[in-house]
Amino acid sequence: MGPQRGDLLKKELNLYTFRDLLELFPYRYIDKSVICPIRDITPHTDFIQVAGVLSDVELLGERRGRRLTATLKDDTGALELVWFQGISWVQKSLQEGRRYIVYGRTGIFNGVFQMAHPEMELLTPENAAGQDYLEPVYPSTEKLKSRGLGGRALGKFTQALLGQLQPADLPECLPDPLMTRFRLMPRYLACRAIHFPRSEEEGKQALRRLKFEELFLSQVRICRLKSRRHLQSRGWIFEKVGPCFNAFYEHHLPFTLTGAQKRVLKEIRQDTLGGRQMNRLLQGDVGSGKTLVALLCMLLAVDNGFQACLMAPTEILAQQHLESIGALLRELPIRIALLTGAVKGKERKTILAQVKSGELHMLIGTHALLEEGVVFHNLGLAIVDEQHRFGVAQRARLWKKNTVPPHILVMTATPIPRTLAMTLYGDLDVSIMDELPPGRQPIATVHRSEHQRPSVMDFIKDEIREGRQAYIVYPLIHESEKLDYENLMTGYENVKAYFPEPRYLISMVHGRQTSEVRETNMQRFVRGECQIMVATTVIEVGVNVPNATVMVIESAERFGLSQLHQLRGRVGRGGDKSYCVLMTGNKLSRESRQRIQVMVQSGNGFVIAEKDMELRGPGDIEGTRQSGLLDFKLADIVRDRVMLEAAREAAEALLQTDPELQLPENEGLLRFLLSRGHQTAWSRIS
Repeated sequence: MGPQRGDLLKKELNLYTFRDLLELFPYRYIDKSVICPIRDITPHTDFIQVAGVLSDVELLGERRGRRLTATLKDDTGALELVWFQGISWVQKSLQEGRRYIVYGRTGIFNGVFQMAHPEMELLTPENAAGQDYLEPVYPSTEKLKSRGLGGRALGKFTQALLGQLQPADLPECLPDPLMTRFRLMPRYLACRAIHFPRSEEEGKQALRRLKFEELFLSQVRICRLKSRRHLQSRGWIFEKVGPCFNAFYEHHLPFTLTGAQKRVLKEIRQDTLGGRQMNRLLQGDVGSGKTLVALLCMLLAVDNGFQACLMAPTEILAQQHLESIGALLRELPIRIALLTGAVKGKERKTILAQVKSGELHMLIGTHALLEEGVVFHNLGLAIVDEQHRFGVAQRARLWKKNTVPPHILVMTATPIPRTLAMTLYGDLDVSIMDELPPGRQPIATVHRSEHQRPSVMDFIKDEIREGRQAYIVYPLIHESEKLDYENLMTGYENVKAYFPEPRYLISMVHGRQTSEVRETNMQRFVRGECQIMVATTVIEVGVNVPNATVMVIESAERFGLSQLHQLRGRVGRGGDKSYCVLMTGNKLSRESRQRIQVMVQSGNGFVIAEKDMELRGPGDIEGTRQSGLLDFKLADIVRDRVMLEAAREAAEALLQTDPELQLPENEGLLRFLLSRGHQTAWSRIS
């Protein structure tokens, strides 16, 4: 291969080395073991392989309408061949009067059978009998094809490479007991068979082997990170449950803790006792009581002489945390403050001085907590809410706020599918809260289309008559912000027509307002001074109004499942029955209909997250595309879920018996991991 074509392969397919070529896997196979007579072609024929003599090569038309035609004849009939692109290159390569094997998709043009852009090679004694393997089809691009580097050429390069490789060049990386247990094909044979399988079954076995290898190696890497962190990281010891925690637990708990909350607290208690830094991901569905768990953890830190901080992604959410936590701690001698970008001047200086001296026990804030001027006296616990909204580098700045990094608890109300959590956050300890506090009722979710709007509006009026409040949310998608703003304003005018003032009062909140106006309008709704809030998705996280019982989501087909679930979680926060109405147009795509159906049928965020991943694929779930951990070449964590779980279990079992991979049977595995040391798990939170 010359340097020009080599450069093209680098640019188009990222192929730099022999290994890159070997790991460019085919996406399907063609059975070319049979050469058919031309008379077998019918209007129903799809792909076919024929052989015959080439004649009548002719260039027709001018400029844009140019095409190259030729005829292929065998003893049973004739087939027209045609090319519209790469004409000069094809014309030079064709030899009239010679016999060719031709493969491609047939069609009919002007009543004649025709094959456009066929694959062709000269007929030789070697290929006359057909191939004894399935022919691989490789990904290529138009640029590559125009330079003679289509799937066929890539196959020839791979075949040439495999011809030079010996078993020692592709040593086994999986331990023998694992190979036997899962009945896996040896690595060398699998690498050959994935490219040129002699049968469909051999291809399947090679694919199974290489998929398992990908998943197992990723899990070994992740589990080693986790065990090393457990062994190496130092952490503060919270040895006692003291007066603050006990007083709050015994006298000020707003409700009895759920079994899930108790279990998570026990896990956190164990983490903070062991002398190692806690690094825990807390997944809790909307309304499962994560904030209360966070508060109890902060009290644990205070009882042991440490400060605690809670970082939220928005000022609204930070403010809300301050209000709810402040109200719960009213009777206790604990000093708490809020630090956001809006806190300026004298107030800011006072807070920073109190944080540095240790007078302040708890600090709640936004990104402002990360600034260099924020110096803690003795930070022992850092909690990050809605962690996916912060970058890794941002979060890491919190860990440097003490000589020994504080314990870390990251919380998310966006449930992560189990297989994704295993792959992305597998090096963390994960806690799941899947119970709702007592008194919370499930939210009734219904789907309504445009012609049912009057009855939806009448229902909102009934709820308002009962003293309740309602949200009406419109989508805001950045690519068409102006259009969406117009939709919101039109929607607002329509709502005003249904709910005329002064009988009804409406508040509007959207991203184009100044933060002061937005905050004022939100607070009007929170205080019950208006009955309806018309908003964009700025209210997705962080508004807590127990009196709101109706959530109407306009153009619901434009939202993802996790966003719909988050919006629905804004209601159902009091003791009253709550409702979510998904409004859509009358025409829905198949995928939109599936999403709406999932929402109507399930209120469980974890079920919804799994469905979301099935519908969209793991790479599209928020924040995961950048991780680098989902870049499997063959495996798919949705379709191969069972295999991933088996690989995880096998990796954990192996590392329990041999954490440093020192046993002779694991020598190949260790060597392989070291040779690919650049593939790091970037999900690490601390």
